[in-house]
Amino acid sequence: MKRLVMWDIDYTLLRGGGVAARAWKAAFTELTGVAWRATPNFGGRTDLDICAEVFATHGVTDCTPERFFARYVEEVHVSRHQFAEQGALLPGVRAVLDELGSRPDVVQTLVTGNVPQVAAAKIEAFALTGAFDVEIGGYGTDDSVRATLVRRCLERAEAKYGERFRPVVIGDTANDVSAALANDALAVGVATGSTSMADLVLAGAHAVLPDLSDVDAAVAVITA
Repeated sequence: MKRLVMWDIDYTLLRGGGVAARAWKAAFTELTGVAWRATPNFGGRTDLDICAEVFATHGVTDCTPERFFARYVEEVHVSRHQFAEQGALLPGVRAVLDELGSRPDVVQTLVTGNVPQVAAAKIEAFALTGAFDVEIGGYGTDDSVRATLVRRCLERAEAKYGERFRPVVIGDTANDVSAALANDALAVGVATGSTSMADLVLAGAHAVLPDLSDVDAAVAVITA
């Protein structure tokens, strides 16, 4: 059975340098006319979930997520060159993706809280697009609950390829881990974000890595 390896983006594959967060704030204030008052915790959450919190916190009732995301994507498009200028690819990422990509029993895709267009801009900035079957990915517009993104991704992969997969989820937060566990997926934690290795273990990760710089070790864990 092939492995479906589902990658989180932010602080798992790369750091975006705050570009998306700035675009989010600019889009919100321009669209609603409401001054930005509070920044939510973005880590491991879906954009639909974050959007609901931002609207509620700022008392916005006359704007839909669809309208907001359209403006947000426009803001990201304008500043997308800044991802590579102000962000960074995390250690070992390219080598691990290349090694997994050479294996016929592995399909790699994305499960990310980002809306699809922003996910595409981030991975394109670091020339990673070719590593993933983005068509089957799970994205922040699919649902507010991250576990549903993993399920949707699995369903899309099975529909496209006509076969069952062994699911693997790789991420840097406890939310990534819980989403994997809810779908009986192998949960691989990478402590390259704000969540410690110990906390990823406590969340239930089957394996935890400090980063992906030890390529052989990372590939062995992911394909175990």
